[in-house]
Amino acid sequence: MDQSLLSLTLLQIVVTAITAIAASSGFWAFINRKRNTGSLTRRLLIGLAHDRIVNLSLEYIHRGWITQDEHENLCVFLFDPYHLIGGNGSVLRLMAEVNKLPIKTIPFATILKETKNDVK
Repeated sequence: MDQSLLSLTLLQIVVTAITAIAASSGFWAFINRKRNTGSLTRRLLIGLAHDRIVNLSLEYIHRGWITQDEHENLCVFLFDPYHLIGGNGSVLRLMAEVNKLPIKTIPFATILKETKNDVK
């Protein structure tokens, strides 16, 4: 009989502790902070991807051509994840222009030389 009384008392203590934790404002503040941090991280990633897509798109449009590797990197590794994570359609117009560019087959070393000459 003492064993069941001890078990019942222990159960009451555990239920009381769990209820107190669930009802406390600190617990819910912690949960909300974790939720908001995830949301801010998502917004930051969307912003960084947007900035990178815009900058690269404008560079390629200004240059007048794009390589296959550049196009793949822009579409597969930036635009597609940006779109899937919830980025809005503001870069769709730029991507449409990039998709119209001629794809140039050119050695990477030549691209580096042309880029250095443009900087001077």
